[in-house]
Amino acid sequence: MDVVILHGTRGCPEGNWFPWLKTELEQRGHTVYVPRFPTPEEQTKDSWSAALRDQAPVFGRDTVLIGHSLGANFMLHILELVQEPVARSIFVSPVMGPLGFPEFDTLNSSFLKREGFDWPKIASHAGVVSIYHGADDPYVPQSHAEFLKDCIGGTLDIVPGGGHLNAEAGYTKFPDILFEIETFSEGNAQ
Repeated sequence: MDVVILHGTRGCPEGNWFPWLKTELEQRGHTVYVPRFPTPEEQTKDSWSAALRDQAPVFGRDTVLIGHSLGANFMLHILELVQEPVARSIFVSPVMGPLGFPEFDTLNSSFLKREGFDWPKIASHAGVVSIYHGADDPYVPQSHAEFLKDCIGGTLDIVPGGGHLNAEAGYTKFPDILFEIETFSEGNAQ
């Protein structure tokens, strides 16, 4: 399977649990892409779309999308545009609207659709959906994850003590996501 991991605002491919997950998945025979997006300078939905086109494959039925924070929101834009469904979509600490932090709200503004997403189209393109959110996330309210689940379905796992599910909260590994992809991959191979 092709796995695409999308970082968030002020993030990078070397941050959080992304390098660990990439290594673990590659050792199991998956192709993994972790695009580098411009942030904070020149951070817009359009600049991220251009970077994604340059750094990741065409998405299809053998693709797993994983997005953290604003990367999870960016996934929604991708899922609105893909021509065929992806296999699985994993949203981690999804940002679904303003956060009340002026710096981040300004950087994230071009991603937040005022007119709303095409939720039925996204749901039909997202494949199997999983959402993870820290019960004590200091940046993104749990209501963002609950709203996303209401819009596209899937499972919502609230992680006790998970914070923003990033390195700051101790997340330099994310075994649950690895297990999910491996279980899913094995099930599809049979």
